[in-house]
Amino acid sequence: MKTIITLLIWAFGLSQPCHAQKKIKAMIVTGQDGSHWWRGGSEAIKMTLENSELFTVDIHITPDWKEDISQFNPDFSKYELVIINYGGTTWAEPTRKNFEKFVAEGGGVVVIHSSVVGMDDWPAYNEMIGLGAWNGRNEKDGPYVYYKNDQIVYDYSPGPAGYHGLQHPSTITHRSAGHPILQGLPTEWEHFKDEIYARLRGPGKNMEILATTYEEMNGNGRDEPMMWTVKYGKGNVFVTLLGHAGNDPELRYAMECTGFQVTLLRGAEWVATGKVTQQAPKDFPSKGIITLRKAFKAPFNAYN
Repeated sequence: MKTIITLLIWAFGLSQPCHAQKKIKAMIVTGQDGSHWWRGGSEAIKMTLENSELFTVDIHITPDWKEDISQFNPDFSKYELVIINYGGTTWAEPTRKNFEKFVAEGGGVVVIHSSVVGMDDWPAYNEMIGLGAWNGRNEKDGPYVYYKNDQIVYDYSPGPAGYHGLQHPSTITHRSAGHPILQGLPTEWEHFKDEIYARLRGPGKNMEILATTYEEMNGNGRDEPMMWTVKYGKGNVFVTLLGHAGNDPELRYAMECTGFQVTLLRGAEWVATGKVTQQAPKDFPSKGIITLRKAFKAPFNAYN
């Protein structure tokens, strides 16, 4: 009888979703961004993470532009993961030191889209994000980094950092397909309409480029990094330049892309735990095919 009960319990367990593990505690930092709808973008990130049943998410909003940024000093140590969706004023020194300690001691970080623009005067943050854009960045901040003839190029020529043209769809190419974040996913896939950043430059230390897309500027094009990881102390950082959010709910289409949501989820799990337990979903986009998750969650048959 005990054997039968044990088998029934085992069989029942196999039929359940694989989300029985302890959920990862995550914090989204947001609150300032000059040209992006930070509130709506952060809500979309929270929905994506929590709908996966792998994360619990708190949103921490900084003071506004004209308010005292020193009032923002959350306890990072309560979390395993910090998602930065923020393009504003540099945090006060105590906050910066606390965050540096969090990452150096093994905390996971995900950096979204325009979060590579702000806080350019914070050396440790520039090292964490690897590459940055605008805000006066130039050759003093490090080389341009891109792909040419399937090889990484570190270009130390002078010039400003940051460029984007009109929003458009793009083909994403995986450069490190064996990395846990990308393993099992198509190596080329279509990303929905987005604001594609190019001509980034920075320290580029301890960085692994995961994916690129071809982008043109004034008739000259090259394969620009779109996703990468950075090792900082014992911590890992995942940077994705995808995920523009415009100024109303109808302009979050870049975040509705299945490719953005799945790589966000996998990147978030990897930096927080060092592994990816998520299967490759059936609704992931492929070359020539765009797919969307407009409700910011996987459809019922994505993993069946």
